[in-house]
This record gives sequence, structure tokens and C-alpha cells, in this order.
Amino acid sequence: MEKETITVTSPLLPNLEEFQELLRDIWSKKWLTNNGEYHKRLEKALAEYLKVPYVCLFTNGTLPLLTALQAMRISGEVITTPYSFVATTHSLWWNGIKPVFVDIDPATGNIDPDKIEAAITPKTTAIMPVHVYGKPCDTVKIQAIADKYGLKVIYDAAHAFGVEVDGTGILNAGDMSTLSFHATKVYNTVEGGALVVHDEKTKKRIDYLKNFGFAGETEVIAPGINGKMDEVRSAYGLLNLKQVDAAIEARRKVAMKYRNALRTVEGISFFDDMPGVRHNYSYFPIFVDAEKYGMTRDALYFKMRDAKVLGRRYFYPLISEFSTYRGLPSAARENLPLAHKMADSVICLPMYHTLNEEDICRVLDIVCDK
Repeated sequence: MEKETITVTSPLLPNLEEFQELLRDIWSKKWLTNNGEYHKRLEKALAEYLKVPYVCLFTNGTLPLLTALQAMRISGEVITTPYSFVATTHSLWWNGIKPVFVDIDPATGNIDPDKIEAAITPKTTAIMPVHVYGKPCDTVKIQAIADKYGLKVIYDAAHAFGVEVDGTGILNAGDMSTLSFHATKVYNTVEGGALVVHDEKTKKRIDYLKNFGFAGETEVIAPGINGKMDEVRSAYGLLNLKQVDAAIEARRKVAMKYRNALRTVEGISFFDDMPGVRHNYSYFPIFVDAEKYGMTRDALYFKMRDAKVLGRRYFYPLISEFSTYRGLPSAARENLPLAHKMADSVICLPMYHTLNEEDICRVLDIVCDK
């Protein structure tokens, strides 16, 4: 019998019968969007789960980035990482801000705090780091630099749902943090996202901005955007929140099996858990040293595809390599050697809560059999 394709990810889905019950309630109320009951409930539930003061829901994960920059009136230059999904840098470009790329720390894949200061100019107004693969940045060092130079810090925490350091939610770091609730994430609302803020005044401003800038029926206080999450996805998100811990634990077990099998494979490396960190196991990237492994990253990637096992070269190529950004001085390859090395060697293996033992073995057999 022909083997089924193993996808790189698979969505966390709520119980269909429970979801239908909530849909019937929404249908009866006929309130589909504009800060409805389920929207309010999900914002409150997420704030409690994530251990943060305030959550502002959005219809996708890019709009929180765009809105955070607007709300904080960021301009000029922003220091960021080339090793991320393009939405990180696109949000700067759409706000007329010049991205300045800094190389990464190979131990985490995150922006290297020790290289940030050298990139600061009189035009620098903020730092936008990314918690890559959900691994927390060195928030203490980054905040110290921001305080020294009077800069804002906005974290792209798209991968970092539920991640904690010594019991504190990572989303409390910086001035704001953004989340993605895309279907591929550990926690999803099909499409969706959120902006985490630390005070009620800022939340109110964000809520105005994500609703065209309306502060009342006839008053518009700023050039806002339509970023609201609807009631259907809010209800879906409430149900998924009930089962996300079990899904994270299932992902952890997959990660442990991968690590146990791959630890002795020469030329394959991966990240281990960080001390004191509650990880969410959102991805399982491996890094291929072609000389030691005896095969290039791309050769392994296509070998997996031929066997109907879909990995993802995530993140490849670097954002700095795309046509919009490659002309920037900070995008020069010699400025980003470690980011290029990681991008050129990475494959994210299949990782999701329903990945079974047989499929895990199929993945490992391909990687281990050189």
C-alpha cells in the first residue's frame, strides 16, 4: 500500500461538536464581529494563560506588527534579524522604516545582542528581535541596550506562544510583543494574531487603531486599520486554548524521540532545551554539516520529499537575500555569516501533536540512513 505523505505540520483543531454548539450560539446572537462576546472572552482567557496584563486580538499575525510600530510612532531605522519570516521586516517596510540587519547567535538562532550596539546610528529608534523557533531571546541584554540608547523594543513572538523563562511569560519582555495564531502554529485560530501590551491606556489605543481609529460613533482619532478578529475564530480559539497544553506535551515527546535518535548521527545537530525555559516545541530544526554528514542539506531535503516526508527549509533564504532588501548595506553577506550558515543548513522536520510512532520512525529512517 502506498504510504501517505507526512506533512511538516498539522493544525490543532477543536472538537467539531463543541465548535458547532458555539456556532449555533453565534448564529442566534447575530453578532459576528466588532468586539463581540467571544472576542472579549478570548482576550481575557489568553491574558490569563500567557501571564500577561493585556492582549489585543487581531485577524492575522502581521497586523499586530504593523500596528505596534504605528502605536509607538517608530520611524527612521530599526535593528532586526535577517533570520525570520518575511513579515517581520515587511512590517517595517510598510511603515516607511529602514531595517538594519544584525547577525545571529548560532546557539539560538536569535539576534546576537553583542552585535546590536555597533549597528545603532542617530536614526535608530527601536529594536525588533524574534524569538526564533520559540527559543527566547536574551531579553535582559537587549533591554539594557535599549535603555542605554533610549530605544523601544518590539518582540516578534510569533513562535513563542506559552513560552516562559523561570515561570515568567516571555511576552512580558520589551515594550510590546506580537503573536501569530496561523493554522501552522502551536495554538491557532485558523488565521489570527495578537499584540501584548502592558497597560490599559496602550490597550485602548491599540483597540482604536485596529478598528479604523474609531474612538466612538463619529470620532476617528488616528489613521487606523481593520485588524479585528471575528466571533467565529474567537470561539474556535477558546476551544483550542483548552487543549493546547496537551498538544505541547505531545510535541515535547516527539522532540525527545528525535533527539534520542539523532544525537549520534554525525553531521546532524539540533537545539536542546534551555535551562529554566518552558518550551512549546513549535518546530524541530536540524542543521546539516554536509562535510560530516556526507550529503548536503538540499540533497537530504529532496530525499525526504521523494519519500513523501515534507520538511521545510525554515528560514531559507534569509530575508536580507530578497530583492526588496538585498541592496541595504546591512544585508551584505559578509555582515551576516552566521545567519547565512544557519539558513543554508536548516531543515525543520515534521512536528505536530498527532505525529505517531510509525511516522516518526519514517522520518528518522531517512535522516539516519545516509
